[in-house]
Order: sequence, then C-alpha cells, then structure tokens
Amino acid sequence: VPINEDHSIVGQSPYSSSKIAADQLAISYYKSFKLPIKIVRPFNVYGPRQSARAIIPTVVSQIISGRKEIELGNLLPTRDLTYVMDTCSGFYEIYKCETLFGEITNIGMNDEISIQDLVDLISRLMDSEIKIKVSEERIRPDNSEVERLLCDNSKIIKNTKWEPKYSLENGLAAVIEWMGNPENMTIYKSEVYNV
Repeated sequence: VPINEDHSIVGQSPYSSSKIAADQLAISYYKSFKLPIKIVRPFNVYGPRQSARAIIPTVVSQIISGRKEIELGNLLPTRDLTYVMDTCSGFYEIYKCETLFGEITNIGMNDEISIQDLVDLISRLMDSEIKIKVSEERIRPDNSEVERLLCDNSKIIKNTKWEPKYSLENGLAAVIEWMGNPENMTIYKSEVYNV
C-alpha cells in the first residue's frame, strides 16, 4: 500500500482502497471488541502454480514456449518479491506471536528489483537470450501503476522468529523447474495476455 510523505495511507486504485478499507474495518473490531485480529500484508508473493496474470509466470511461460521476443508492459517499476514458502512461514510466525494484535505486519524481503532486472535474471537463469517488446496494452493506466513497492519487514523480524529461506534466485529456480514440467505448463497460455 503506497504511503504519502506524511505517512498517511494512499488508496491509489480501487483494489488498494478495498484492502485499506478491509484492514481498517478489522482493526476497528479489535479496538471495539478486543477481537484477536492480526493483519498480514504479504509483498508480491510468487511461486509454483501462480496465476498467469503475474509477471514471473508470464515471462517464464513465454521463454519455455520458445519465444525470443517477450511482450511486457512498463519495465521500470520495482517490486519486493517473496517466495511462497517464506510467505507461508511468515503467516505462521505471526499467528504464533503473542503480540501484534490489532496491528499490520508486512511479510517481505526488504529488497526490490525492477521489472527489467527481473526479466534479465529470469532470462539468465533459463539460459535464454530474449528481446523485450513493450506492448501498450500491457501498460497500466496513468496514476494506477505503483512505481515502487519495498517491504519494511522490521516488525516481523523484531517480533517473531521469521527468517526468509529463499533468495530471489533460488525461488525463481524453483518456479522455472516446476513450470518446466510440460504437464504443469498446460495451465499457461503464453500467447494470451491475462489481465
């Protein structure tokens, strides 16, 4: 969720606004009725079986299908990518924690990578030389693109025993291996742009 310079929360899109509203409603139940609520904000979770709408399966499926020209949108935004197993262990550690009630806790790597650098890394891991074609239909509308997502994971580190086990390269390698199985690739259609 984007934050203003004055640290107020910004609902930049209907999607992010709905998440903010849900968080605030949950917190109100904690404050009003002491309902034992903890809010978890995972950052850019990826892994095997991820929706074809996401950047990593989009790129990997296009390379596996033999494409040498990958169609993408904006290459400049940065994301903080967290492998699914690290996200799951984060949820579990927050659940076990005796504090963090009525609070929002992020799960993420506190590291960011641009879409361009991510694609270059995937290409290198797959030993594939590709060209990127920026497709206008894949560029998000002005004012709806979040240019930078970087997780402040200090709260989960301070309050739990959570520690990520997967580097970005290790997580991507796991995704590439899983998607490399032809049976798993049947759920992806590299020629279709999934919105």
